[in-house]
Amino acid sequence: MRINKKGILIAGLCGGMIFMQSFVQLQHEEKPTNLKVLPKDISEKELHDVMKGFSKSLGVHCDFCHAKGEGQGPGGRPNMDFASDSKPEKNTARDMMRMTMAINHDYIGKMKGADHKLEEVACVTCHMGKETPTVSVDSLHMPNKH
Repeated sequence: MRINKKGILIAGLCGGMIFMQSFVQLQHEEKPTNLKVLPKDISEKELHDVMKGFSKSLGVHCDFCHAKGEGQGPGGRPNMDFASDSKPEKNTARDMMRMTMAINHDYIGKMKGADHKLEEVACVTCHMGKETPTVSVDSLHMPNKH
């Protein structure tokens, strides 16, 4: 039986590259810190998806709730200090998260059933893409019926 040394070498190099790539990705994935409402074991992707939802729901960017850090990141954007609690908007966001979770669990969750087809509330339910929630009927844009 003849052993193809080049094939073994190429397979070994490919395997090593795959191993090193996965190791490098693990090194770059930083665990979030200072989570007080979101689960401590949330993945980086899940956290990013949640934050993107907040951003769209309120029509804001990261710096609305998060403090700017030192230096610049990719694309010339400022680095963010995501763990900092220096901006009051971050604690307001936490309070709003607790509020929506309570509404969904304590009220809507108990009303779901065959007779009720209710959706859970989320940031967008009240904010509708604005920093300040829509709080009055007068703020709604209703078509005029004549």
